[in-house]
Amino acid sequence: MSVDVGLFGPDSVTWKLHREPILLLGGLRSLYLQALHPRAVAGVAQNSGYRSDPWGRLNRTSEYVATVIYGTTEQVERAASRLRRIHSYMTATDPRTGEKFRIDEPELLRWVHVAEVESFLDTATRAGVKLTPDEVDRYYTEQLRAAELVGLDPATVPGTAAEVAAYYETMRPELTLTKDGAETALFLTVPPAPDWGPAALRLGLTLGPTRWAYLGVASTAIGLLPPWARRLYGGPGWPSTDLTANLSARGLRLLLDTVISSLPSKYRVPPIRKAALERAGVAEG
Repeated sequence: MSVDVGLFGPDSVTWKLHREPILLLGGLRSLYLQALHPRAVAGVAQNSGYRSDPWGRLNRTSEYVATVIYGTTEQVERAASRLRRIHSYMTATDPRTGEKFRIDEPELLRWVHVAEVESFLDTATRAGVKLTPDEVDRYYTEQLRAAELVGLDPATVPGTAAEVAAYYETMRPELTLTKDGAETALFLTVPPAPDWGPAALRLGLTLGPTRWAYLGVASTAIGLLPPWARRLYGGPGWPSTDLTANLSARGLRLLLDTVISSLPSKYRVPPIRKAALERAGVAEG
């Protein structure tokens, strides 16, 4: 009887990459990048409850990504089917033209997919995760399966590093910072404290060291953006900014690894990854 390891499995670059906690920073980078597409960010602004429940939305998105990476085939298909169904009901209006459009337009789905997977990969490698050029291309190729889940034709999605670079060059004339994009970026940089615990704790998260630490993380995510994307946000495209962001990402990766390694063993591996490893019969390396 064959073992169901889902879409990827222990020999995939996807499993190798997504074991890295620093991908949380890559996810934040991807949101800043996605917000530069006027229609994509308008669709989020007009359909999402991210302002009223940002942490809940972040948790749901994280759960979906984790399910695609580590879930069984049935779990993945169920999660993707639900996502496609939700998207199929959603429309938005382009604030620049007044044109109504569907959230699941291929152009928008493709932009969100590429910005996400490129952000995961770029952030991880700049933080010190070692991947060969072949592994980089394999990751993009593997992620075509994730693109197909949201309703894209894999043949229309960049599947190598060179294709992603060419895609960004093609998309750049269409990208700009709109009002929705600026408001989204500000929200990502200064989000409300999560509604956890007593008021004193929330106040500490809003005004205390945790707030300043998060601002440092957000600044690193912005610094990791491509120079052309930083310039759209009004920031510098200097090589020195890239170097500073790289050093910050490496430091944050080391910090995360140190914190996680200090936890009791049962908390070091997320449950869905642990279940996938057990199905595959491999140990956490």
